[in-house]
Amino acid sequence: MGFFITFEGIEGSGKSTQITLLRQALERAGHVVLQTREPGGCDIADQIRRILLHPQNTALEPTAELLLYAAARAQHVCEIIRPALQQGHIVLCDRYTDATLTYQGDGRQLDRQLISQLNYVATQETSPDLTMLIDLKVETGLGRAFAREIDLQDSSEGRFEREEIAFHQRVREGYLKLAAAEPHRFRQFDGALSIDLLAAKIEKTTFDFIAQSKGQL
Repeated sequence: MGFFITFEGIEGSGKSTQITLLRQALERAGHVVLQTREPGGCDIADQIRRILLHPQNTALEPTAELLLYAAARAQHVCEIIRPALQQGHIVLCDRYTDATLTYQGDGRQLDRQLISQLNYVATQETSPDLTMLIDLKVETGLGRAFAREIDLQDSSEGRFEREEIAFHQRVREGYLKLAAAEPHRFRQFDGALSIDLLAAKIEKTTFDFIAQSKGQL
């Protein structure tokens, strides 16, 4: 089996930039890497992504939202993630089950036991080996997210950015609690660092983890 590494954080934390930089660093070192994202990652899950993230879908019920995430994840794991891991590749995923626990559990305040059960069913027990949490103040992250929309002239995936500040604060606090509860899996980084400095820290953490893991085989 390969290594499964996930990236988590609030809106605008820099995950998408950092996951791409890490993929490039790993590929330069000779690793075979699959970079993917949630919701999405394959055609069917990408169709669900458009429903989940489009800002016009304000009537989407929280429970329906949760079930759509589970459906997208089940397809993604079966079609993309598990096959890549079975081939011994490194899989980098932008968001995974922790995002559902924080956004739908802490943010929407849905039943966490139900969320965990759905995550278990959807993932087929496929869990991350390492999770990079990029932490950032909510106001800073949302400012970045809206600036990105303006730069790209695209708000088609901005539904969550338009939630109230309290929602995003609950999400951030939820991530910090998860990281504190699982220090063996989580590595926490300051999203306010420069892109290059943050990338260097994440790269070192990843290569150290891979070397240590291979040494234990």
